[in-house]
Amino acid sequence: MEISLVEVMETVHMTLYHNFDIRTVTLGINLKDCIHSDLEVFKSKVYDKVTDQGKKLVLEAEKLEDKYGIPIINKRISVTPVALIVESCSCDAPLEIAKTLDRAAFDAGIDFIGGYGALVQKGMTKADERLIDSLPEVLSETERVCAFLNVASTVSGMNMDAVIRLGGILKDISCKTDNGIGCAKFAVFSNAPEDNPFMAGAFHGVGEPDFSLNIGISGPGVVRSVVEKNRDCDLTALSEVIKRTAFKITRAGELIGRELSSNMNVPFGIVDVSLASTTKVGDSVARIVELMGIERMGAPGSTAALALLIDAVKKGGAMASGNVGGLSGTFIPVSEDSCMSAAVKAGALSIEKLEALTAVCSVGLDMIAIPGDTPAETISAIIADELSIGVVNGKTTGVRLIPVPGKRAGDFVNFGGLLGETYVMDISTFSSRDFILRGGRMPGPITSMRN
Repeated sequence: MEISLVEVMETVHMTLYHNFDIRTVTLGINLKDCIHSDLEVFKSKVYDKVTDQGKKLVLEAEKLEDKYGIPIINKRISVTPVALIVESCSCDAPLEIAKTLDRAAFDAGIDFIGGYGALVQKGMTKADERLIDSLPEVLSETERVCAFLNVASTVSGMNMDAVIRLGGILKDISCKTDNGIGCAKFAVFSNAPEDNPFMAGAFHGVGEPDFSLNIGISGPGVVRSVVEKNRDCDLTALSEVIKRTAFKITRAGELIGRELSSNMNVPFGIVDVSLASTTKVGDSVARIVELMGIERMGAPGSTAALALLIDAVKKGGAMASGNVGGLSGTFIPVSEDSCMSAAVKAGALSIEKLEALTAVCSVGLDMIAIPGDTPAETISAIIADELSIGVVNGKTTGVRLIPVPGKRAGDFVNFGGLLGETYVMDISTFSSRDFILRGGRMPGPITSMRN
């Protein structure tokens, strides 16, 4: 793939003036070959493999930052879902492996390590249950470990027995961490992709090779700039402008990804072309929607505007690379996006409107603070509502809810750093307890029977 001088200069301009960056380089690592009957040997093999590859990733990524001048914000690792590799181990193995992964990530200079999770969309093994039960302890006692559960899919439907457990588990995680921040390191999915480079939901799927280098690019600042310059054109022309911008962003990401994978001698995986908000001024997806003509994110028209934005980004990415994957589209995290948070404060954005937005976005209900006294069954019901959108529509949806201890609707909470700040959202007080506690498995929709 040849990169022209003009493209290089455009990328330099995006980097200097519009916060363009490579949000993450995530190395997927297969840990199945580390399994051993002796837990200490098992842990040693996991530690050695992760630290060895992690150090290489950090070193080579820093070299490319210096070479091209494009910031690489996070160096991350995703591993085989941990529940799969502790099947034959003792009851405390999940926690011990989590602590080993955390220590390995720290020693290698890795920002986050994902894959502490399980695929339970149709049922749970004993290992899955042990891992799920360990989540409060793991996420309160480790710093860099991120966890996930895939509890639903279009083919299998939704495992409501797993969903029931999650409400209480999220409350336990919240109580064990400051402002409930441990919940920010846990994502629950329907149709989780095996090659997602973004945390907290990244894991190295069983269909992947031993290693896979996945790139998560960003660029809401770049897209915001072109939308701001094209306030008077019709939506057809605006879509074309955004598409061409996404093309340029993706080309830069693929250049970095392919060179990094070559330097590390590992297979290149995918480029995830998601627009990912940050707390930086100008790095807001909600602001892009507002510049498209919506007075405040959440107002009527927001879903249509977001749909146009995501479609253009995906089309531009697909034109630029044959290796687009992961989530790819647009994130709408509330606390990490200053304009989203402002919309909550202004009363323009409710959790019901956010759910509607997720019918077209790539992630789902993301980084939403809710009252700490929200009943566990209500939390489970919110998760079930959101994942149902993914199941029925054959798309990935996810949930990151943070029940903040001691906070009520309207209260302000600051999570610090990249996790941002927001206002606690109002949650319906009407109960869905009897429905949720029925349990069982919601069958897959009729569209699942395509073969």
